[in-house]
Amino acid sequence: MADLDALKQKYAPVFATLDEFSEYGATLESAELDGEKLHLKGTVPSEVIANRVWDSIKECDPTYSDLEHEIATTGGADQAYTIKSGDNLSKVSKLFYGTPNKYLKIAEANGMDNPDLIKPGQVINVPPLT
Repeated sequence: MADLDALKQKYAPVFATLDEFSEYGATLESAELDGEKLHLKGTVPSEVIANRVWDSIKECDPTYSDLEHEIATTGGADQAYTIKSGDNLSKVSKLFYGTPNKYLKIAEANGMDNPDLIKPGQVINVPPLT
């Protein structure tokens, strides 16, 4: 018999990822044992955040054979982000892609000639990686 607490501990990074993006609308509605598998149900606001959740799942277990999920994407592909004081596009890239090295993709998607010229309060769109 599967142990719910053990599975929750194994997939703790997935819970942390959903929590990290809760301010953008990510939710975890339930985490229950379904037979021998952990069953997660929740929502994410964009394909960008859905991809981060998938990255977390695969880091925990590339086969995720003991996990089932119903994590619905409620919005579109891009994720809106409001620049905060101290931000740069590398930080935004790290948050949404897990690596700071994709900042040029964000700059390009937002028509920025100079990715260093961002201002607090500016709203940008973070596109999914393709």
